[in-house]
Amino acid sequence: QVQLMESGGGLVQPGSSLRLSCETSGFSLDDYTIGWFRQAPGKEREGVSCINRSDGIIYYGDSVKGRFTFSRDNAKTTLYLQMNSLKPEDTAIYYCAATTSPFCQGAHWYDWGQGTQVTVSS
Repeated sequence: QVQLMESGGGLVQPGSSLRLSCETSGFSLDDYTIGWFRQAPGKEREGVSCINRSDGIIYYGDSVKGRFTFSRDNAKTTLYLQMNSLKPEDTAIYYCAATTSPFCQGAHWYDWGQGTQVTVSS
């Protein structure tokens, strides 16, 4: 059974950093494309970052490019989203999700974590 669990969210000031974790179980990361998404109140869900299972290419949304970094541990069970230079507009619930699609583009996302709240405010 595919399971994902996010952690690491919190309340931080603008300009600060946070590292989110996505712990996975029930599947091999080599077999799944993984994405980070976020949803702010009253807004549509937004893709933040994604790694293709087929070739390991990582994509970033334009709003986070240069500030966020997607990585995973050597044991290949936990993924991370390092978020630097946080802005108030980064405030949202952040989710990780998994799909068997080989590519991020056009993927249907069936498995989701419960989300972790990130609030950036002074």
